[in-house]
Amino acid sequence: MSPLPAPKPVRELDAMTRARFDAEIRPAREPVVLRGLGAAWPAVQAGRTGPTAIVDYCKRFSHDAPVGAIVGDPSIKGRFFYNDDVTGMNFVRGVSPLDPFLDRLLRELERPTGYAMAVQSIPAPELLPGFTDENAIALVDADVAPRLWLGNALRVALHYDLMENVGIVVAGRRRFTLFPPEQVSNLYMSPLELTPAGTPTSFVDIAEPDLARFPRFAAAAEHAQVAELGPGDAIYIPFQWWHAVDSLEPVNLFANYWWTPAQRDMLNPHDALLHALFSLRMLPEDQRRGWRAMFDHLVFQLHGDPAAHIPEAARGVLGEPTPEQVQRARDTLRRALEAQR
Repeated sequence: MSPLPAPKPVRELDAMTRARFDAEIRPAREPVVLRGLGAAWPAVQAGRTGPTAIVDYCKRFSHDAPVGAIVGDPSIKGRFFYNDDVTGMNFVRGVSPLDPFLDRLLRELERPTGYAMAVQSIPAPELLPGFTDENAIALVDADVAPRLWLGNALRVALHYDLMENVGIVVAGRRRFTLFPPEQVSNLYMSPLELTPAGTPTSFVDIAEPDLARFPRFAAAAEHAQVAELGPGDAIYIPFQWWHAVDSLEPVNLFANYWWTPAQRDMLNPHDALLHALFSLRMLPEDQRRGWRAMFDHLVFQLHGDPAAHIPEAARGVLGEPTPEQVQRARDTLRRALEAQR
């Protein structure tokens, strides 16, 4: 089999305003590297100085409360993933005060053990109170708090997020390899119930893809994009784009902003997916075809507004949802699920 094509570089931009981001970048639904977006951050200035400087910077905001951390044996080579029989993970979770964790990162520079270590996805106001007072961006609303990811040289498996995402490298370097949502059928998704960090991952190790076991990945590789970021550089990852993340230095700090433009009082689409798996997936094939046509028409609106011919006052759930309709839908679903016990 011929070698896989090299991923295409992610589009890069320098200056970015909130107006341009909202009007041009997000509607395009493509990842973009925003070089230097966080260059003025004091934390980034420390990150550029070196590992000791960024650790000292973090300790300015540190506290004694324990924080969640994960640790992987040297045998996993920095790749947080499943164990061999997919009954659990190849790492362990625990808690630690932040300062000893930071000290351990620095000790690993001089006496490396090969253990993979990370503090992941903790809101900055909880992990480093005061961090956001000195380090902020204008591309998202002020009430969107960044989450911080701190660790050594790691490999995060290919996965997707259920939010829009802007992330900034504060210290170290990071490589992102991305695939569009439409490639899901070629990425060999992991179980929905058991995941390393909340959303499913791909079983494919993109550094060493086993094409005998995962042959469709060759088709996905045709659509791969890649970007390498240093301190101050940012990346925009649109909703549900798959991405693998490699932290490339012994000490790395990353801040990311997750948010959604979707109406916040709506029902959860992931819950609808789980319901569909149990209510639609096992139907006879002809019935699935019928329901697919109905979903395409009513939910995904492939042929335009399905209620355009109905007077607005009579559209019911086919019209603009009201808080009362959403609550009635919740109550109806709750009663239906309880009746099936």
